[in-house]
Amino acid sequence: MDLIALESLLDNTSFGVLLVTMLIYWGGAAFPNLPYLATLGSIGMAIANLCMATLLASRWLEAGYFPLSNLYESLFFLGWGITTIHFIAERMSRSRLVGVVTSPVAMGITAFAALSLPVEMQESAPLVPALKSNWLMMHVSVMMLSYSTLMVGSAIAIGFLIITRGQKVELKGSSVGTGSFRDRVKQKTVQPTPENVYPSNSNSGTTAVLDLPQTETVTLSPERLSLADTLDNISYRVIGLGFPLLTIGIIAGGVWANEAWGSYWSWDPKETWAFITWLVFAAYLHARITRGWQGRKPAILAAIGFVVVWVCYLGVNLLGQGLHSYGWFL
Repeated sequence: MDLIALESLLDNTSFGVLLVTMLIYWGGAAFPNLPYLATLGSIGMAIANLCMATLLASRWLEAGYFPLSNLYESLFFLGWGITTIHFIAERMSRSRLVGVVTSPVAMGITAFAALSLPVEMQESAPLVPALKSNWLMMHVSVMMLSYSTLMVGSAIAIGFLIITRGQKVELKGSSVGTGSFRDRVKQKTVQPTPENVYPSNSNSGTTAVLDLPQTETVTLSPERLSLADTLDNISYRVIGLGFPLLTIGIIAGGVWANEAWGSYWSWDPKETWAFITWLVFAAYLHARITRGWQGRKPAILAAIGFVVVWVCYLGVNLLGQGLHSYGWFL
């Protein structure tokens, strides 16, 4: 079997396995009393991850350079990154619902790459002069890994919003960063006023009773509350891993740009949206670490970040403008 036939087999296998894996994870969420479904889901993710890694290695051998030269290769690298980060998040959370939100993202990416792209866009092609640099592996691979990590963290945050139905809930608190901050925050004291103090007659006389204002929080079952707290914590940890990768990737891109075009930054559409992506997730981490946010508000910010990452990764390239237009993904 030649490499081209092997690659065709591997990309279709990746899609098929991820489709079945997604259904397994969804079935496990619908029927939590079937514990073996979680194991089958993890096995499916591992098989898909191996298929995509083998596909990328085959492309590397075939073309002789790191397989990130076109949209087809970058999509499978992105899918491989998502399935890899999935295992990190699943191990930290020990929850099958991580796969419920990550498997559809990985499946959709492989479906688009394997079934939607025309054949000419799937074929390896000689690198354009600007890409013939060692920075190709450094900059692009780190950026793609940051996209994968941020997508997984944001998808888990979206899962949190689904679990809580987008309502405000009182969480126990993350074990990283925000918990220690909240312990240092002084609790606000409600001062008695004529509006919130009223007399209450009892056998011992008249007593002033403080009528505290009610908070707009939704009470969940202990199981759902524990799950929501776990998803909130894990999304924070994963995004905290992806943000440094994004920062390193942007810096490496600036160095490469100076080497190739004589300028570290040119406000190219891709560069602009990479900066916007950086700002969104910087705001997310700032709100969690210094402001003590948790739950719904940072989850909404992460959901916005999920869309912004896709615009940065793919949407800008559809314009076909700027210094990055030739690569479709850089």
